[in-house]
Amino acid sequence: MQRDNEDDAWRAIVENFGERADLDPDPQPETPPGTQQESRREPDPEPPPVAPRAASSWDEEYVDSDWSTDRFVPPPPPPVPSTSKDRMAAWIGIFGSPAVLLVCLVLAIDLPQLVAYALVAAFVGGFLYLVFQMPRGPRDPDDDGARI
Repeated sequence: MQRDNEDDAWRAIVENFGERADLDPDPQPETPPGTQQESRREPDPEPPPVAPRAASSWDEEYVDSDWSTDRFVPPPPPPVPSTSKDRMAAWIGIFGSPAVLLVCLVLAIDLPQLVAYALVAAFVGGFLYLVFQMPRGPRDPDDDGARI
């Protein structure tokens, strides 16, 4: 019994869904292939003019408001963190040494052998210094790095 009532309800919904399309009672006969028939369409009528939208209270409230006083001003950013001199020297060794060697290679500048070895040593030494300065212990597993 329950199933019949549901079927009747769905059938009623489907039968009354949306507007019905008006179909032409006499469709035009199809032209056989091979014959060409000129078809002329009448131009579409002009669309009706669109009435201007009436201003709502929301529009008036925000159009008339002074944006300079209502605008959000974020707090000043925190100062840029600075690094220690030894750590800065290590970073210069990591990025500066290969840059100097590359410029000398491209410009065909002959470096004394002692300077070339010093640049390579600065790169390796800076890398090792930064690796040994990394924290040894595991970080807090609940810390995902997000800050509020």
